[in-house]
Amino acid sequence: MLDSAECRQARLARDVRFDGRFVVGVTTTGIYCRPICPARLPQEANVRYFDGPLTAAEAGFRPCLRCRPDSAPDSPAWRGTRTTLERALRLIDDGALRDGSLGDLCERLGVGERHLRRLFQDAFGVSPKAYAQYRQCLFAKQLLHQTALPITDIAYASGFRSLRRFNDAFVTRIGLAPRTLRRTAKGSDNASQCSEALTLWLAYRPPYAWSAMRDFHASRAIPGLEWVGDDHYGRHIRWGDEKAIAKGSFTAEHVPQRHAFRVRLELDDLRALSPVVRHVRRVLDLDADTTTIEAHLADAFPDLALIEGLRLPGLWSPFEAGVRAILGQQVSTDAARGLVTRLVEALGEPAGDLGRHFPTPNAVAASELDELRMPGARKATLKRLASWFAEGKADEDPLAWTSLKGIGPWTAHYAALRGTSAPDIWLDGDAGVRRALPRLAGADPARGAPWRSYLTLQLWSYDPEATRSQDNAR
Repeated sequence: MLDSAECRQARLARDVRFDGRFVVGVTTTGIYCRPICPARLPQEANVRYFDGPLTAAEAGFRPCLRCRPDSAPDSPAWRGTRTTLERALRLIDDGALRDGSLGDLCERLGVGERHLRRLFQDAFGVSPKAYAQYRQCLFAKQLLHQTALPITDIAYASGFRSLRRFNDAFVTRIGLAPRTLRRTAKGSDNASQCSEALTLWLAYRPPYAWSAMRDFHASRAIPGLEWVGDDHYGRHIRWGDEKAIAKGSFTAEHVPQRHAFRVRLELDDLRALSPVVRHVRRVLDLDADTTTIEAHLADAFPDLALIEGLRLPGLWSPFEAGVRAILGQQVSTDAARGLVTRLVEALGEPAGDLGRHFPTPNAVAASELDELRMPGARKATLKRLASWFAEGKADEDPLAWTSLKGIGPWTAHYAALRGTSAPDIWLDGDAGVRRALPRLAGADPARGAPWRSYLTLQLWSYDPEATRSQDNAR
């Protein structure tokens, strides 16, 4: 529930920490804006507050062309609070309704169509398909503003199968024709780009502890797969299934003055652009509201000194996170990094001149893994997980993996924390966490819910051994 007084204060102060948490509808213009919009502030009597762009649009407002609400971090309200709704939003953003029907989506969720429609109606006042279409239009608007891609390519990249359908939907949802918006956006962010190399700006709500994120990735980066510098992180990526796989890479450069990352993205299939961008956001944890998270942790653990803006360091996929977790069992971080490096060199597909993609489940399942110097039981666990993925049996939630022999709670929880960026993972079996527990002054870690993943990271940051050792319980 929005607090009007809090929203008013944030709007008048143009407080960037509230960017994406709500939007402001201006009744005199029919436009909705971000709370940081640089336009002249309207009178309070002429504004309405909404928890996200969708609810503002359904109330008859169209997005501001100056502050571009499509570029703001996602609001927690958009992601939902119920498990089924949250999974549905994630699958829709990954293209579930673009590539399949509502019935297919409901089958994956294990619910009926009527129930799913009711969830969306209660949360947003629209149907699942209307939600998906508005998300597609907002992504297209971002591409129109920030790139010089042809409009036909933007329609394709946004999930529309025809230019006519795209134009009709855009006018209905945004209130302007794409070509009209493109004329107003010329020269705004990029002079010229092509589909092989795009540059997008991805915003976040400050603060952002970039040095902590950078150092975490740097200590675990795999040569040829990832690259880390003072102000950037990048890697080779794959997206899709065996029928349609997009390959490419991204480099995200931190630009703190803009509270954003400048992301250079190369992708060989534009159909995957929207979910790929969403996963870049997840890997960098750009949509976290760290002010809210840290206020909760500070209240629960008043004796724990918190690092402001600490984010979850994501991995590209649950499978990669699971493989890294298995290879990291009972060994140091450096040793685990060496094992992953050998696996990537042996089984990863070439990417560019010297790079490699992370190995596919099929490649790992078919290999004897002779290049890995580790116990045979651990190799068998790795092959078992890979076969499960290759056969399409793997559950989307790594916490369900413990039914596989050799995968214990720590491995499943680590894969969930880094492979899906689950916010409430408590790694109680982790050696680094155990060593740092006295800093909680005897308080129950359960008080950190629903942000225990961030509590885990905070404790790791105080344990110098946590960056070198993964002596974990299985």
